[in-house]
Amino acid sequence: MGRTGRKGLCIREIEHTPLPSQARFHKSAARFKGFSGPIGSGKSQALCQEAIKLSYVNAGRTGLLGAPTYPMLRDATQSTLFEILEKNRIPYDHNKAENTVIMRDTRSKILFRAVDEFERLRGTNLAWFGVDELTYCQEQAWVVLEGRLRDPKAKRLCGFGVWTPKGYDWVYRRFLANPVEGYEAIVAKPFENRFLLERVPDFYERLRYSYDEKFYRQEVLGEYLNINGGLVYHAFRREEHVTDVEVDPRLPLLWALDFNVDPMCSVVAQISEGVVRVVDEIVISRATTEEACTEFQARFPRHAAGICVYGDASGSRMQTCGTTDYTIIREFFRRAGYVNVSYKVPRSNPLVRERVALVNAKLKTAAGERHLVVDRKCVELIKDFEEVSYKADSNVIDKDSNPRRTHLSDALGYLIWQECRPQPPVGYRNQRLI
Repeated sequence: MGRTGRKGLCIREIEHTPLPSQARFHKSAARFKGFSGPIGSGKSQALCQEAIKLSYVNAGRTGLLGAPTYPMLRDATQSTLFEILEKNRIPYDHNKAENTVIMRDTRSKILFRAVDEFERLRGTNLAWFGVDELTYCQEQAWVVLEGRLRDPKAKRLCGFGVWTPKGYDWVYRRFLANPVEGYEAIVAKPFENRFLLERVPDFYERLRYSYDEKFYRQEVLGEYLNINGGLVYHAFRREEHVTDVEVDPRLPLLWALDFNVDPMCSVVAQISEGVVRVVDEIVISRATTEEACTEFQARFPRHAAGICVYGDASGSRMQTCGTTDYTIIREFFRRAGYVNVSYKVPRSNPLVRERVALVNAKLKTAAGERHLVVDRKCVELIKDFEEVSYKADSNVIDKDSNPRRTHLSDALGYLIWQECRPQPPVGYRNQRLI
């Protein structure tokens, strides 16, 4: 058990050497406080340390830890919290069915909740709440949680969040641009996390070769910039990325589809020495998946090095005919006599923001390297790169002004995400850093 101190507080010593920005965050007495920092600045660690502290300050009361989605909550937020509790031998009971933790020292309860369906957050009074990756959440979720911060028996009411900058969004406006009374934001400096650099000295240097320049400035330097303004694929330059691309018979054909009916779109590519080489595009108006397969066969009747299929996760859902797009493709290739066909289809699509950033990084990294070329006959994909833009004053891609746009770049993005997304350094359990 933790020992009892003055004012009846239960005191438990925790091994934690905070970075300067983390220390300022923990010291802040603001009712609503935030921690803004680049990747690797210790945001999740700060979030969970603050949650544990408030669960002791508010003995016997209820708090909430949230994240944008349940997978992010489970794989990052909860994982970090449990690691801290176990490392410091803090006793707790985890009720998986209710997704709660009871801290045995104080009988405080921690609710774990995904905040994507924020209407479900209404109800129980809270002594505190903390939200991970706040910039991925809707503002209304934060507003609903503010309304729940009303436990009359709490010794310290507090709502807090941590985030990586995501342009001039609602988080920036609420915490930094025009903060209201009771709000405070701590902004961490880049490269401040000496613990990370001791373990992986070249971590940030590696990211210069994985991220495009704008995304590097946002994610690694922690800058607030209008990353979503104007063109989506801002790194594309026709004179640098368009050329003659021949099919290499020694390499597999990578076929990536976006299951849009009008037009049905797909790209065919190969990867050689880390360079994505787009050799062809298939665009058919008012087409079925079967017709797309027929056109693929007409252009590539045989390919001894094999074929790999990529695409939108929604293609795994049942159609009205009782089958899925990928089942149709499998059956077509089987009947057509193709051998050595594989599939790399995710259970769910990646976040649009991260998929787009990765495509821009293949076009040109922050270090100035280019790892994507397009054959000049891929006129619709080139138009995507040159014309697809964000809606005014938002981070939403404009899919309405021209129905022919976005489909080919989406298809290529699914392929690039499956083949080229950065992996966490050896030794990390998750993609998130402390």
